[in-house]
Amino acid sequence: MHSLSDTPHKHPSHRCTHWSRYVEQLQGLINDSLLSLVARLGIAAIFFLSGRTKVEGLLSITPSTYELFRTEYVLPVLSPWLAAHLATYAEHLFPLLLVLGLFTRFAGLALLGMTLVIQVFVYPDAWPTHLSWAGLLLVVIGRGGGRWSLDRYLGIR
Repeated sequence: MHSLSDTPHKHPSHRCTHWSRYVEQLQGLINDSLLSLVARLGIAAIFFLSGRTKVEGLLSITPSTYELFRTEYVLPVLSPWLAAHLATYAEHLFPLLLVLGLFTRFAGLALLGMTLVIQVFVYPDAWPTHLSWAGLLLVVIGRGGGRWSLDRYLGIR
């Protein structure tokens, strides 16, 4: 007759060590994947909702958007018409890519660039808001889309 001590693989301390390793691996998977997903969805929502305020219907830019880029969102190099189009399309395209986890780092970098332009040229006193956006974007850029992304599924680094 065998006792527990006769079979090393059933020793209680061995089971605890095995369980601990399993829990650590599961926590790492969930923590990294969940962090990437929440960062992607959080920053995507901010930019996408901003983009939706600039259009009627699917992507018909409103007259008030053009006016906003003429009076408040004045950029030194771009015409208000071009800036309105670029910003509106960017606020729709890049968040969609983040939600899908497709070309995640590129989309994050594009939105970080947009954040820097807004910070420097449009709302320089809004640095606390822009810093929080940059924090999420840096997670996305640094970690990529994570396990729960099309990048991972398609093998895109």
